[in-house]
Amino acid sequence: MTATSMSSGTVFLVDDNDAFRQSTRWLLESHGLRVSAFKSGQEFLDAYAPTPAGRKPECLLLDLRMPGLTGLQVQEMLAQRSAVVPVIIITAHGDVPLAVEAMRRGAFDFLEKPFGDGRLVAAIHSALARDDEQMSRDREIADVRSRLDGLTPRERQVLDSVIGGALNKTIADKLGISIKTVELHRSRVMEKMHAQSLAQLIQMTVRVRS
Repeated sequence: MTATSMSSGTVFLVDDNDAFRQSTRWLLESHGLRVSAFKSGQEFLDAYAPTPAGRKPECLLLDLRMPGLTGLQVQEMLAQRSAVVPVIIITAHGDVPLAVEAMRRGAFDFLEKPFGDGRLVAAIHSALARDDEQMSRDREIADVRSRLDGLTPRERQVLDSVIGGALNKTIADKLGISIKTVELHRSRVMEKMHAQSLAQLIQMTVRVRS
């Protein structure tokens, strides 16, 4: 992620310590980041909704120990919503085992207090880059799915057979059509899927269906 794309990202900051929230907001905003701060996990969950494709990169800076919902509980509720925002856990000394558990549950990173400004900014930079990459993959998959939806039923049958490794003659016999017709369908499939090679066609199709 470039410095420009990083500065267009959003950091959700969830921590019950007022002084920490304010100082961290100032720090991150000085780096051009948009910050939405919350004093509790419930307040964040009430306000947060995963945004559609085309959004800017996001990450969540989440305190592990807070009154009410803990960081782990917030993380679990996000998973239940199928939210994929990268989570950076903030933990105090002695809570590292809990932070490791958060990592096991899919957290991107954890920071043990006290940590330097540079360490925090670097972690956020990496998290935003991860989210940016994930969005790119999601867009690619959505694009391939759209192309698959544009195939005719017969073209999908031919595609399935091709992915299964069948030769044109075998496909023709199976579908009760001529080899020339199979070749025509294969050509149209390659064109509609924007595939430059058979390997690329198989790769993009298997990736979407897996």
